[in-house]
Amino acid sequence: MIQFQGMISHRRAALAVVAKAANAVASSSSSSSSSSSSLPSLSSPTTTTAMTTRGTKAFNTSRCLSSSSCFKYDAPWLNYSYSGVDSTSTPSIMNFIDGNFENQTPPATAAAINDSTTIPIYNPATNQLLSCIPESSSSSSSNTNITTAATPAERAILSAKSAYPSWSQTPVQIRQRLLLEYAHLLHQKEGKTTADAMGDVWRGLEVVEAATRVGSEMLGDSLQNLSNGLDTISYRVPLGVCAGIAPFNFPAMIPLWMFPLAIATGNTYVLKPTEKAPSASLLLVKYLHELGLPPGVVNVINGGRNTVDTMLTHPDVKAISFVGSNTAGEYIHDVGSRHGKRVQANLGAKNHATVILADAEKVSTIKALVGAAFGAAGQRCMALSVVIFVGELEESKRWANELVEEAKKLKVGSGFEEGVDIGPLISKDATERAEKIIQQSIDDGATCMLDGRDITVKGYENGNWLGPTVINLSGEHYTNPQVPITNPAYVEEIFAPVLTILTVPTLDDAIQISNNNRYGNGTAIFTSSGGAARKYQYEIEAGQVGINVPIPVPLPFFSFTGNKSSIRGDVNFYGKSGVQFFTQLKTVTSNWQYAKGTDLGGVTMPVLGKK
Repeated sequence: MIQFQGMISHRRAALAVVAKAANAVASSSSSSSSSSSSLPSLSSPTTTTAMTTRGTKAFNTSRCLSSSSCFKYDAPWLNYSYSGVDSTSTPSIMNFIDGNFENQTPPATAAAINDSTTIPIYNPATNQLLSCIPESSSSSSSNTNITTAATPAERAILSAKSAYPSWSQTPVQIRQRLLLEYAHLLHQKEGKTTADAMGDVWRGLEVVEAATRVGSEMLGDSLQNLSNGLDTISYRVPLGVCAGIAPFNFPAMIPLWMFPLAIATGNTYVLKPTEKAPSASLLLVKYLHELGLPPGVVNVINGGRNTVDTMLTHPDVKAISFVGSNTAGEYIHDVGSRHGKRVQANLGAKNHATVILADAEKVSTIKALVGAAFGAAGQRCMALSVVIFVGELEESKRWANELVEEAKKLKVGSGFEEGVDIGPLISKDATERAEKIIQQSIDDGATCMLDGRDITVKGYENGNWLGPTVINLSGEHYTNPQVPITNPAYVEEIFAPVLTILTVPTLDDAIQISNNNRYGNGTAIFTSSGGAARKYQYEIEAGQVGINVPIPVPLPFFSFTGNKSSIRGDVNFYGKSGVQFFTQLKTVTSNWQYAKGTDLGGVTMPVLGKK
């Protein structure tokens, strides 16, 4: 029986550490690499740093991480213990394996950080070097002895394997109770933070809360006396060691989509957070262990492709969860599946919203469109990328102009500054890629109604800035749904604050254009017509539909149900689908009616129901 330590008293870190980390990162693009010869940033480019509070004063980690006194208590995963740490050195971030932080990688200087054993982390608002993480695997070897495992990735997997027999036999009520305590603890530590970062934490917390009642979702089926004393019971059992690869744009929410439900259903877990924002995952797992989670049930390893390859090929890993780019996700799905693992992968998107100009409420709709398109700097897989106006061209122009004026009100700046609406893109590469696509779109004939390029932020001149950008592809003419749209701003998932506008005369045209899109994460319609909404709901192909809801991500009573090229694997995240992903069916048929010595043998095929 697991002994719990009870609720933890208020700590200075609060959820601001998680939420500010999420906010500083600002989400990033998974498809920022055009190279097909190597796996791109496995969870999309990622980066950010944690935030801590001392009393009521907040400290910016871009300053804090250069000091050996900051974070020592709030972030034990930061390594300052090596000698020689000076103003030119940055702390390294440790792995969490078998219940302990591993002190492996020394603090590094900017000159030495680019070797193959470490990966640098930069502040996207300044491009200042903040820290480094270890590459937890040098190869895709599969050592099966924990005492001789050569790499941290192998040790983490074998630690999870060792913890599995005991954890899987822990009563489901005990596992649920631990998750309930965990949910309470995260509530306690919410802290004061920006709304977008808080959304990252709270949407993840909702999945934790759903995991506290996982027992009802694991109920099996039974049938008594189905044939002459035979009883059959079918029930759900855990898989074993599961693993997750998380992206940078939601460094708290996505890990909380993964490991809480996995361990609630009796599995053990190895989590690889984004290379650019690992602190949120480490903090979340630290909190869980403070509540009494046994060592090895959840492990956190850092790294890049080599670490991922170990997870994909190690024989003890039974299932892989991934959120990120299409290129990386398809690689993970193909390699993992080829090595006999279950894989669920949420990939890219190009989400369309249709606005019925004749009856949509203008003020609220425009605010919803602006928020969905430019929130998180457009760096989220459910960001609104395309708006299709249905109606007269002149009315469409008026709507577009008002949308642009609303977008101009948004403030661009560091996520740690008050009143900021749009933070930096995750990396210079992501910024340059977005700017290139904008220019290609203009060269291809589009009208740039609002250009967010060349923006500067005082005090953060070296940051990765791109302001709200609005590109109109229709102009003076309707877009023809019969003609493929080839403009780069429409075709590419830009993962930046860039919104494309189209105008068509009818709802049928809008539906056809949306359905021609290869992605299928989400879509929305804005209208006061029940008939139009119902037609859209039934005829649109995207997996998640909002009716006057701009970002239709369901609460975790349901599952995240993207489709088409936005998903690989057959089972979705969280909800009932999540429970199905982390469990397998076992069926037991028993016969207790015969006395000892009764002949139950025979060489012929047994036939149920035959007397």
